[in-house]
Amino acid sequence: MAKRNKGIYKRGRYYWICYAGLDGKIERESTKSTKVKDAQTLLEQRKQEIRQGKQPFLNKIGSHTFKELADEYARWAERQRGIKQKQYVINQLVKEFTYLPLRRFNSLLLEQYQTTLLGMHKKPATINRHLATLKHMFTKAVEWDMVEEEILKRIRKAKLLEENNMRLRYLSVEECQELITCCSPHLRPIVITALHTGMRKGEIFNLQWDKNVDMKHGFILLEKTKNGNRREIPIDKTLRETLKQIIRRLDVPYVFHHGKKGTKYRDIRNSFDRACVKAGIPDFHFHDLRHTHASHLVMNGVDLATVQKLLGHKTYSMTLRYAHLAPSHLVRAVNTLDNALNISTNAQKVHNYGE
Repeated sequence: MAKRNKGIYKRGRYYWICYAGLDGKIERESTKSTKVKDAQTLLEQRKQEIRQGKQPFLNKIGSHTFKELADEYARWAERQRGIKQKQYVINQLVKEFTYLPLRRFNSLLLEQYQTTLLGMHKKPATINRHLATLKHMFTKAVEWDMVEEEILKRIRKAKLLEENNMRLRYLSVEECQELITCCSPHLRPIVITALHTGMRKGEIFNLQWDKNVDMKHGFILLEKTKNGNRREIPIDKTLRETLKQIIRRLDVPYVFHHGKKGTKYRDIRNSFDRACVKAGIPDFHFHDLRHTHASHLVMNGVDLATVQKLLGHKTYSMTLRYAHLAPSHLVRAVNTLDNALNISTNAQKVHNYGE
């Protein structure tokens, strides 16, 4: 067995072969296969080519910089969902690594990058997106023969940071009313829409009259959401009245847009923060309006499965963060069991009495 496998060795998951070329120089080549039989077949093929006086053509991997990989990856990523957010991360990575050769990357380099971002007060979730993107870039780099698999193994050793995504900040009914009162005219309908639909900021900004808003049947239709699924959101009475009051421009498709320019909003952070300060609401972000919507649904008896569907959560675990707001559900569950046990106990008493 050892003699038969001479010139074959394993590196990581794949088998490699080595043999002497026409010039006597030892050539090493990855089979990109996890099966030893494939390695034996390729080794015999290479030896046969040498015996025939042919030098096997090997795809030698050249030296590439991170900028070269980033350019290729950016072109490839154009077909993906969330390309704008990913492009931003790619640009940030390029600023950091630019012309650094891909072969210089290792776990230490990435851990130092994580430390740098933490020093800039970046959140663990943000840092993890950077690291996950970089790791996937190197996965594609191996596929595109821009770097050896050994480099990919090095950077995969860098671990993601622990995240805390369980923030659940929501407003009371009185705080909601106060916030709406303190909003500027252009911001007020946006906040009302967020509170009454639970839509994400990007989904609200992308709303188009003809494409998404069905006033006749009373639904907002979202074809492409963050999770890639279609979502239908009912339009309640308050939201209907709010949408009716918006002056619709025939030359602008968007529901919410800059008055003079006619372009859709991209950020309302300054005006939203001013409204929160005026309303006396600290530590509150626009995304917390989505939490507020979901929290009040649960507190008013809407089951979690329905809340999951309305919010468009991909997994049920994301909706479970609101479970503690529905104590009535727990009470009903315990009472149901109590009634069942009492029926069994009473039946047993009747049976024993008959004896």
